[in-house]
Amino acid sequence: MTTGEQAVRDVGRNRPGWRPEKLKEQREAHGLTLEGAGERLREVAAAAGLAVPAANFQTLWQHEQGEVYPGPHYRRAYCLLYRATEPDLGFRTPLPGEATRLSFTESDEPHNGAHVLAVERALQQLAPGTDEADGPGLQQRILDAWKRRHTGGDPNRPTLMMVGGYAGSGKSEFARFVSRLTGWPVLDKDPITRPLVERLLVEMGSEPNDRHTDLYREKVRPLEYQCLLETAYANVDCAISTVLTAPFLSEATDPGWMRRLINRCEARGVTVAVVWMLCDIDTMHEYIGFRSAARDSWKLQNWDAYAAVIDVDLRPVVPHMVVDNRLGAAISLTDQVRQVFGAVVR
Repeated sequence: MTTGEQAVRDVGRNRPGWRPEKLKEQREAHGLTLEGAGERLREVAAAAGLAVPAANFQTLWQHEQGEVYPGPHYRRAYCLLYRATEPDLGFRTPLPGEATRLSFTESDEPHNGAHVLAVERALQQLAPGTDEADGPGLQQRILDAWKRRHTGGDPNRPTLMMVGGYAGSGKSEFARFVSRLTGWPVLDKDPITRPLVERLLVEMGSEPNDRHTDLYREKVRPLEYQCLLETAYANVDCAISTVLTAPFLSEATDPGWMRRLINRCEARGVTVAVVWMLCDIDTMHEYIGFRSAARDSWKLQNWDAYAAVIDVDLRPVVPHMVVDNRLGAAISLTDQVRQVFGAVVR
């Protein structure tokens, strides 16, 4: 069994509220056999860009019998297939006040009132993390940018949205969701800098997936973030709204670093909006294990040591917004909004 598979199984055993029989109830309520559900699940996953290995009747049967806890992409695909949330499908106990499924009226009109309500509902996940954070303002900028793609005109200044948080907290998924709404480009640290970082580490005598030694932290990491920021500044200098995503664990908690970023952007008429992803350690472990990225190998092999230095209460030092993605709740909701827009086959 791979480390990723073991992580998913461990999360399943410890997940409060897991009721696997509800999957069978949903499947039968939709009039699907195991084979039929597997076929639909593959279609839904492919349309949403999710990887669900196999998704055959044996795998679905194991899920329904409680023998195997579905991994994160399987759970997301199930939610899209049945138009339900994870608590609805018995994957876990709901968070206090967690939003449930979206209700809307089907329409042939591509952008009707229900679509606007769906976006507004999802954007409520952007909650102020500090009293000074302009939550309604950021929500409105995203909504206006989405509307501008279809109606023209945006009254807001360009925005640099900085999405930070620990590995496996849902940064990239949330950034892509905002990008799909607004058309703002996403600059993600890993794909932008990975080839250079890996080659540099090897040339300096380390291994390409080193993300934990002093060599990486002191010699390579600063250059990695410098490359990311210089790329972002190219857009800022052109007044292009951009979604910037990376952990930013040291940067967001450094007043001097944040002030330099904000000053550079403000001088060019660009507003900086800081978004912090809140997540629990078990969910981070599950997502890191599931994505099976080589750069995460040390984290998974030394999880207790890595988890010991995670501070789930860490927050940026500047006014910021928070997205509560504990148990994957926020990403589940953004999946539903994508479905409202017809991004997933029905």
